[in-house]
Amino acid sequence: MKNIVVISDIHAGCRYGLCPPVIKLDHAGTYTASKYQKILYKKWVEYWREWIPIITKGDDFILVLNGDMVDGSHHGSKTQISQNYADQANIFYKLMEVPLANKKLKAIYFIRGTEAHVGKSAEQEEQIARTINAVPDEDGNFSRYDMWYELGDTKSLIHFSHHIGTTSSAAYESTAVFKELVESYNDAGRWNERPPDCIVRSHRHRAMIINIPAANGMAYSAVTPGWQLKTPFVWRLGLGRSSQPQIGGLVIRENTAGYLYVASRTWTLKRSKTVRYGQ
Repeated sequence: MKNIVVISDIHAGCRYGLCPPVIKLDHAGTYTASKYQKILYKKWVEYWREWIPIITKGDDFILVLNGDMVDGSHHGSKTQISQNYADQANIFYKLMEVPLANKKLKAIYFIRGTEAHVGKSAEQEEQIARTINAVPDEDGNFSRYDMWYELGDTKSLIHFSHHIGTTSSAAYESTAVFKELVESYNDAGRWNERPPDCIVRSHRHRAMIINIPAANGMAYSAVTPGWQLKTPFVWRLGLGRSSQPQIGGLVIRENTAGYLYVASRTWTLKRSKTVRYGQ
């Protein structure tokens, strides 16, 4: 296995999150996606049917779902399509029909996200992970808080976890990303463990890849984009007011030379329309 596809922050069940064009809800109701959600879904299909076969060279791959697959009922928000967890899970299952149609997908690993979205102890994601037959951990859980994975012939060591620090300043956006890699080196050295060749985080919905020279070529610290538009919470943040949402995913690949590299496919949406007096 030489390819890992990483997706995070779908927030199924949110009016700003990824959603199929039409979805059936509990009690026989239906929800029709907004025009912006339809754009998200179009990119979702493009990501899986066009970009993934190209970037993976048509080879087999595993999928890591890196947290916050459903939106939950959180912070008193009013943005959910439905606060029924069964509805939110059903939206997620319908979305997964797209990647599951790819015969090159060989296994799914599930990383737990934020409790506010996925329940205490990620109870909702554990149930979802069990339903989609994610690979269980050593204790038999179908979702996990982190994962160490060895990739390819060189056994490049990759660490996955959902959370990472955020900032309201674009000037410091890379700080937490590089800090996460440096701290992993510190902890590995302290306890005489092998340091990672790559770490992957999510949560902030903004893509970033930092790489530095290392003994095995390059060491990477990567953050995934998400699949959710800007929510009212994001509009309050300094970094969020003028910036556009970032959607997409990562691929981690061992190339033919035996080196690790990380690629991101990230889209954004157009700004809101410019207005003039009298328009």
